[in-house]
Amino acid sequence: MSTTTRIIHGSPDAVFDVLANGWSYSQWVVGASRVRDVAPDWPAEGTRIHHSVGAWPFLINDTTTVRRSERPILLELIVRAWPSGEGVVRITCRAQGDGTEVTMEEDATKGPALLVPRPVRDLALDRRNREALRRLAILVERAQPRAA
Repeated sequence: MSTTTRIIHGSPDAVFDVLANGWSYSQWVVGASRVRDVAPDWPAEGTRIHHSVGAWPFLINDTTTVRRSERPILLELIVRAWPSGEGVVRITCRAQGDGTEVTMEEDATKGPALLVPRPVRDLALDRRNREALRRLAILVERAQPRAA
């Protein structure tokens, strides 16, 4: 699995608040262009976000499903973007001082993406997930109260 880590200035609960807002998914997930629907009890295990990947007119409608959810420390997702395939993303949040160490682990589990050699796949996923964590940090840090 590709592993990417970043310190985000906010508590694990603040990070999970953003992750638990399914409508924010396309704001921090690289490649997700829009969210079409979110299960009312997202991110309970088994719930889904219906999203689109790509840019018009080449949009692919697909879903992301929660595999495990342990607020505020773990969110594990089954992500789909067919025809390229399916994968697993594990996001863990660990308090570190006044911030949170957020780690994203990701790998393909089905489909043509598995044909990409692992070192190349890991490099591409790391670059993508660095940007995803940067965007997640912006959302978390923007929601924090400012010091007087």
